[in-house]
Amino acid sequence: MPLTDTAVRQAKPADKARKMADERGMYLLIQPSGAKLWRLDYRFDGKRKTLALGAYPDVSLAAARKARDQARAQLAAGDDPGAVRKAEKAARVLAVANSFEAVAREWYGRQVATWAPSHSSKVIGLLERDLFPWLGSSPVADITPVELLTTLRRIEARGAVDTAHRGKQVAGQVFRYAIATGRGERDPSADLRGALAPPKGAHFAAITDEAEIGALLRAIDAFHGTLIVRCAIRLAPMLFVRPGELRQMEWAEVDLESAEWSIPSDKMKKRRDHIVPLPHQAVAILRELEPFTGHGRYVFRGSRDYARPMSDAAINAALRRMGYDTRTEITGHGFRAMARTVLHEQLGVDVAVIEHQLAHRVPDTLGTAYNRTRFLTQRKAMMQRWADWLDQVRKGADVISIGLSLRA
Repeated sequence: MPLTDTAVRQAKPADKARKMADERGMYLLIQPSGAKLWRLDYRFDGKRKTLALGAYPDVSLAAARKARDQARAQLAAGDDPGAVRKAEKAARVLAVANSFEAVAREWYGRQVATWAPSHSSKVIGLLERDLFPWLGSSPVADITPVELLTTLRRIEARGAVDTAHRGKQVAGQVFRYAIATGRGERDPSADLRGALAPPKGAHFAAITDEAEIGALLRAIDAFHGTLIVRCAIRLAPMLFVRPGELRQMEWAEVDLESAEWSIPSDKMKKRRDHIVPLPHQAVAILRELEPFTGHGRYVFRGSRDYARPMSDAAINAALRRMGYDTRTEITGHGFRAMARTVLHEQLGVDVAVIEHQLAHRVPDTLGTAYNRTRFLTQRKAMMQRWADWLDQVRKGADVISIGLSLRA
């Protein structure tokens, strides 16, 4: 005879565990302790098995019967309900381990030692405040561009446009970490280019925060592209020339022994010859590339036509592949603003020295607009100091001013 709610509620324990049968293999197991447990006996592949359906009163008689019917339907389909239960539990455990929050905290834990405390607190604050409440419990591999955009627009809606862009960048780094560790297949943030309102004020997007520069340099080191593009993107922040000047660099213009790159006037924006001192790090990169392209004209030759330089979009394309938004975060041209800001404000280099290296017009007291060799000694020292500073920041080390005199 089937059980009733009243019979279940009034059932008393005995000295030994006892069963109260319901129907279709289900029964209530009453323990001497008073616990009331729903169980289902069934046979699969000729073996007798028992499936736990929950405990009364948390699971009512009606709910237990529903679980029983579901299990019997699985049996009818040729599945073992116990095996299905274990697989579902394993999937839930895996989903928790692979949730956006779990992956993000793991990524954060691996990065935080290389960040300045101010930067690390900003990143974890952004994650906990703006991303975890909406994305945290979702499996990182299941998050769609639309879900990410909806989350970012919540930030944007409160007027924090820059924070929304920062959220996109941080989320992109988490997704790329998930891909690298085998828990994701793609970065949905890459599909959101242009979807957010542009931040206020900037011309060429640039990164000037020390910790963020370090993160960018480490992303460049980890970039998986062709050797030519990898070398170009490594030189771009170090030499901070215009992207068009970098991609059209010719071997005939480069003197690796003297560590100088002489750019002719017809390639310069202001139509003036220009000298770029090469720090030893830049010379090492060019020597690495020389066996591959040194027999031709261009240092960074095209991928299809060796007689032409690489595409003018190559640097920005590489940055986008790294997850950076080239409209709002950093562009190939933005490395110039990065260098100018840090060299002057943090390293204390005289503006006139920096501006000459940028090939800007800097009139002196005699009205001279530009001289390709002016401040060349100071510029050589500045370029080496800048490359050394980038190395330190890339490693996450504290950067200490060494007091070089680079004044005009």
